[in-house]
Amino acid sequence: MTLFQEVSTETDSVDWTHPLTFWRVLENLWVTLLFLVLVGIPLAEMILRPTVHTGIASAPTLVQHLVLLISMFGGALAAREDRLLSISLAQYIPRENLQWLLRGFAYGVSAAVAAHLTAASWQFVRMSYSAGSKLAYGIPLWVVQASLVVGFALIALRLIWKGANSMWSRFLVFVFAGGVFAAPWLLHLPPTTVRPWAIGLVLVAALAGAPLFAVIGGLTWVFLWSQEVTVATIPLNHYSLTTSPTLPAIPLFTFAGYLLAYSNASARLVLVFQSWFGWFRGGPAVVTVLVCAFFTAFTGASGVTILALGGLLLPVLRSAGYSTQTAIGLLTASGSLGLLFPPCLPPILYSVVVSSHPTMSVRMEEMFLGGVLPGLLMLAMICAYGIWKAPPREVNEPGFEWRTALKALWIAKWELLTPVVALEAIFGGFATPMEAAALTAAYALFVEVVIHREISPFRGLLKVTTECGQLVGGVLLILGVALGFTYFLIDAQIPDHALRWVQAHIHSPWLFLLAVNGLLLVVGCLMDIYSAIVVVVPLLVPIAHAFEISPIHIGIVFLTNLELGYLTPPVGMNLFLAAYRFRRSIPEIIQATFPLLLLMALGVLLVTYLPWLSTWLPGIYR
Repeated sequence: MTLFQEVSTETDSVDWTHPLTFWRVLENLWVTLLFLVLVGIPLAEMILRPTVHTGIASAPTLVQHLVLLISMFGGALAAREDRLLSISLAQYIPRENLQWLLRGFAYGVSAAVAAHLTAASWQFVRMSYSAGSKLAYGIPLWVVQASLVVGFALIALRLIWKGANSMWSRFLVFVFAGGVFAAPWLLHLPPTTVRPWAIGLVLVAALAGAPLFAVIGGLTWVFLWSQEVTVATIPLNHYSLTTSPTLPAIPLFTFAGYLLAYSNASARLVLVFQSWFGWFRGGPAVVTVLVCAFFTAFTGASGVTILALGGLLLPVLRSAGYSTQTAIGLLTASGSLGLLFPPCLPPILYSVVVSSHPTMSVRMEEMFLGGVLPGLLMLAMICAYGIWKAPPREVNEPGFEWRTALKALWIAKWELLTPVVALEAIFGGFATPMEAAALTAAYALFVEVVIHREISPFRGLLKVTTECGQLVGGVLLILGVALGFTYFLIDAQIPDHALRWVQAHIHSPWLFLLAVNGLLLVVGCLMDIYSAIVVVVPLLVPIAHAFEISPIHIGIVFLTNLELGYLTPPVGMNLFLAAYRFRRSIPEIIQATFPLLLLMALGVLLVTYLPWLSTWLPGIYR
């Protein structure tokens, strides 16, 4: 059963008599339309330029503002389905009543933060309305920017709804959220007096399970409000980031990955790699690593790889003689191995965050080239482990068969061409990164909807875009509010203070890199990769620059550490997803993955102290 079939099984039983069903479907349709237009405009540009020597007026501007719409309405979808990224310790509490009490507290605080962001967005939109700026074709700019108000308001209401399990308890959460929202003015205390209590409230809510965008956005709001700086800078920074020229690549490449994951592409790719690499000892492990890396490169290390391929590849490994523990360990570890390869989401996010710094920048292409050798090193190490753990081959087992291998290659030819399309478009010079991403998404859409017909053009596509919108919206919400937090840190000269402290206590770049690995190991234990990028990178990269460490090298070190973080207890995302997919306890999953965790840690050290692995290919490309 494919991931798409599993989601269909769970969601096909829709109660069409429920009054909210119509609005849910309408919201899903709206997000689907946004994705299709996001793909269509750059694609039309690519066709029109060489044929009629003209393009769509203001096409880049339109595409960039479509990303703003997707970020807000996708974030609202994520809130509706309770899929906003968070760090919660409440799940470790055995008593369910206490879990719901903590959840109500965390979501009440988060709803208050979202309400403050709604009010701040209203201020921002009013200023834009007064300016009278136009987007394109006579469309007032404030009309699109109003999605900030609508999106944050929907998120606030849905956090209240998801914060409890009955109407009475939801009313209590609503009252609590209203009290938190109004407290800064009702207390009649100086802002500097309220600030430490407000910061403590947000941090406790974070531990209780508040979504990360609310934690970062809440801290930013408190700092700005207490210093009597206009809080409208938060939505302003969110708007600036989500409409940046390189950001459309994120939803477009993620859309392409979800189209592959929700079809039978996984089965066809497993057949290819099995026929080419499965015949020698350890071949099934190599197949597992390569297929997982292929999918993760397109799905953004979001966990979709384990969910989509776990049920398919576990029987392959078991039938090859691997123990269940070894097989689960290989699958769990392989779920993040494609993180460094194009067109994966984290390297793009890293380049966006670094380029938002006033004095530094790194191109998306450079990050992808910098990740090739380190990524291949990590693949080779996990493959070697799989070969070492493989049982001896039977004498009568079939060997390599050209006819079978070529037939499998032919069956999966369309999927195998997907990375070729992406890479040629990115590095071929005939398309911008945004157009390359749109071309890849359009190609995946054509293959899975038209050629294979495994995703229906209405219901199937609706489900894919809804799932994709939730991930993209959740990530961009964090990214947008984190930019406001970053600018506050810069204004407060926090990076400068950190740099002076590091220079006073650490004098060697090698020792600094060791300290970075230790720090990122802790960060990987506690934060997901998207949150870590937007929170830690703005502090880390300027310090690395002072030690004359390339932003590409420190970026690859950062990403490999966070790749390791997917397997690191207590909150490594792949550990939880594997426990869910394979129906095992978390301690069992940790035991299965521990040898691979150590092996990947060795790979991280090699990437850290052999900088040419990260810088050689980008140097040639320049």
